Amino acid sequence: MDEAVGFIGLGLMGAGFCKRLVATGRKVVGYDLDPARRSEAQALGVELVGSAAEVARHSRMICLCVTTTKAVEAVVAGPEGVLAAASQGTIVIDFSTTEIGVTRKLAAALAEKGIAFIDAPVSGGPPAAEAGTLAIMAGGTAEAIAAVRPLVESLGLLTHMGDVGAGQATKLVNQALCLTNYCIVAEGLRLAEAYGVDASRIPAALAPGLGNSAVLQAMLPRMIAQDFAPRGYARQVLKDLELLMEAGREHHLAMPMVAQATTLYRMLVAQGHSELDAIAVVKLLPEPRPTA
Repeated sequence: MDEAVGFIGLGLMGAGFCKRLVATGRKVVGYDLDPARRSEAQALGVELVGSAAEVARHSRMICLCVTTTKAVEAVVAGPEGVLAAASQGTIVIDFSTTEIGVTRKLAAALAEKGIAFIDAPVSGGPPAAEAGTLAIMAGGTAEAIAAVRPLVESLGLLTHMGDVGAGQATKLVNQALCLTNYCIVAEGLRLAEAYGVDASRIPAALAPGLGNSAVLQAMLPRMIAQDFAPRGYARQVLKDLELLMEAGREHHLAMPMVAQATTLYRMLVAQGHSELDAIAVVKLLPEPRPTA
């Protein structure tokens, strides 16, 4: 098998990445635990192998996009992980959103074998991954970033934020801004409905003003349509909010808006909506009653 880009984690985001990589002429060797995800990726043109270690045997540039910190640990340092098979000079690019402490620990373990690690969490969702328009915030050495820049810039806007861990810290800032905004947009929709405003006109009306946001433009129309098909799962948003809460505790930060959003997503997941899109948070807010 010729040298290829390795990809571990072929879910919603991973599939978007792989579509983009294949579309830009790259050969992709991939792995996922889920047979359904493997089949879907194979249909996209991904060549499948049987483990994360097998991916490492076929590629010296390995991308990760998995859902939890434990999953990152498993695919990097587990018995059949990257660390068991990767050769010196390999670069691992982690597009997942995970704990900063674990990110640094894994980077140190890989560095002992001459393997570079870049934490490069992203924002934009599967459509942006497929279109190559993601926001990519990266932590790692200047040398490693330079080596992967042509690949990563085919996926979106790459910003080198600092040493390993800086990418994940920046993603926490993104999530504080973005995920609380999901809740605010839901409240705004209910307010518009209560006063009989045509909510579908709000994104255009507010576009030039300070109340505008990417979340407003992308999510309000879907809330109105009750389009809860997942582009990103509610459970993943809750996971990120819990990461935010823990990061805040470590530095004794007051984050009351994040705390409220976390409570709402805990409620949403507890009500059985974990597999819906995160915009389903609007379901927690009762629709206004008609006024006389």
